[in-house]
Amino acid sequence: NSQVTGILTEGDTLAGLTLADGQTVSCDRCIFAIGHSARDTFTMLYEMGVPMEAKPFAMGVRIEHPQSTIDRSQYGKVDPVLPPADYKLVRHLEDATVYTFCMCPGGYVVGAASEDGGVVVNGMSHRARDGRNANSAVVVSVRCEDYPQVDGNAALGAIAYQRMIERAAFAAGGGNYTAPIQTVGDFLRGQVRHEPSCVVPTYRDASAVKLADLSTVFPAYVTEHLRYGLTSFDRKVSGFAAEHAVLTGAETRTSAPVRILRGEDFCAIGHPLIYPCGEGAGYAGGITSAAVDGLRVAMAMIG
Repeated sequence: NSQVTGILTEGDTLAGLTLADGQTVSCDRCIFAIGHSARDTFTMLYEMGVPMEAKPFAMGVRIEHPQSTIDRSQYGKVDPVLPPADYKLVRHLEDATVYTFCMCPGGYVVGAASEDGGVVVNGMSHRARDGRNANSAVVVSVRCEDYPQVDGNAALGAIAYQRMIERAAFAAGGGNYTAPIQTVGDFLRGQVRHEPSCVVPTYRDASAVKLADLSTVFPAYVTEHLRYGLTSFDRKVSGFAAEHAVLTGAETRTSAPVRILRGEDFCAIGHPLIYPCGEGAGYAGGITSAAVDGLRVAMAMIG
């Protein structure tokens, strides 16, 4: 429960960490398994001269359907004996990929902002997966050349690009952490006319969402690719692009937008005994791969 704000060294040797409350913690090595949203720590490491680079990530929306719609499409019927159905969809385009991510059967759209003035959404399911709605992210890949650098640095540019989208979602939602929503039918037609009817949004509660034009949240190419992806996925999962399905923005935290460079010893380049690890370090793309990277770092440290 402490924020690390600095690293103490003695010559080329790691001596400890400084904390936000002014205290210090002695250590002779440290694993930085910081998660993909630790922008304060990314900045601290960058200012220390720890080398990092931008990496591709993705952004988009959460889509919600009645779970019964997904069950009928995948099973051909709704049968209480069968588990809630899921899906995994992808469409490769010439300059991007549109895909679903983190599908949550019988799940909920949840808030995941980690900074003031931004709206970020994610998804989850309870163990029983018995919620009325199914949801997943529908995202568009973002390449390093899709956003401007900051101070000549692409890694800082990637963080700024994520932040820009999150602040746009905050503004579209009314500026009070209300999430912007839009029906799929309206989004595809470029209009804002219809309140949700068949699908009740699960983000926080009914008063925590606001009808908005999600095309104002994203760059034009993301909006265009999302529209193409929705109609394409409807040919694979019947009802995916149904008029009444609901989109909630913005999903920006699919993975870390930066990679902290490390050597064969798994230490940050130029900073021995500092071990960048997992998804936040840019070496994993989810829970399982982050766990595997943790094992690799631990074995390197033992070795």
